[in-house]
Amino acid sequence: MRERNGSRVKEFILLGFPGSCELRISLFIAFFFMYLLTVTGNVSIIVLVKNFQRLRTPMYFFLCNLSFLEIWYTSACIPKMLSILVAQTQTISFLGCLTQMYIVFSLGCTEYFLLAAMAYDRYLAICYPLHYNIIMSKTLSVQMAFGCWTCGFLIILFPAFFISQLSFCDSNVINHFFCDIDPWIVLSCTSTYTVEIVCLILFATVIMGSCMITLISYIYIIATILRIASVQGRQRAFSTCSSHLTVVIIWYGATIFLHVIPSKQQSQELTKIVTLLNTIVTPLLNPFIYTLRNSEVQEALKAVFRASAVNLSNRHNKGNKLVSQHQ
Repeated sequence: MRERNGSRVKEFILLGFPGSCELRISLFIAFFFMYLLTVTGNVSIIVLVKNFQRLRTPMYFFLCNLSFLEIWYTSACIPKMLSILVAQTQTISFLGCLTQMYIVFSLGCTEYFLLAAMAYDRYLAICYPLHYNIIMSKTLSVQMAFGCWTCGFLIILFPAFFISQLSFCDSNVINHFFCDIDPWIVLSCTSTYTVEIVCLILFATVIMGSCMITLISYIYIIATILRIASVQGRQRAFSTCSSHLTVVIIWYGATIFLHVIPSKQQSQELTKIVTLLNTIVTPLLNPFIYTLRNSEVQEALKAVFRASAVNLSNRHNKGNKLVSQHQ
């Protein structure tokens, strides 16, 4: 299973959530349905935006990008976790583990960039409403989204390369449900100084940079909203960014726990639970947050339900006519 004396292991063992058979089955059922809801909800957002002209704006374009990202982000680690829970296939190849790590962290960095881009979009919409359509053109929104995806996947190449050069001698057991970076560093029997420095610099740049853009954008947004004279006007302005702000709070809340609070103060099991918040709970909640708190999406959903009701009624009437004709 592994080679000693500093050579590389051929595979790793993911512990996942060890426990009784009943516990594993219960977790499998819960995570499986959450995964299905996550994929269904985010696909629904993409379909709604694509089929309703009113939703074809930069804000919903970024939301589509976020929904598409969430589908792949949760798919990068949850199916493997489900197989660990039921099939007990805990092994994952060295290349497979490295690939999973690269995809998960690339998508995570892309999400930071997308949330910052969405905050900037809301800043322009609320602080410069008369010039918004000119500044935030279709070309600019596409360029920003492309930049988020490109930077997210390029920036993780550096730590992924250095991590791939590590050697493992004593253990290949990862106490997590996916191939996280920290367990790799802990398991390595060679110097990890370069890897740790590279990861620290890159992740600090991504997290703090996106956080500063988001924070500054919302400072200006709140200041602008407070200057609006009417209560109704303030409520309307705040409703356009409340969904995004809710997602930002949930996402950065988990980030602060995982990356800011010293790891010695956390148990590994608690770290797994908080990681689940980012990998499955947040992607699951995003579609509901944007539909429940967004009047335009609600109107689009109502239109879908009305159209479905009309189609069912028409089919029922046609069926009755056919029955009458046969009689």
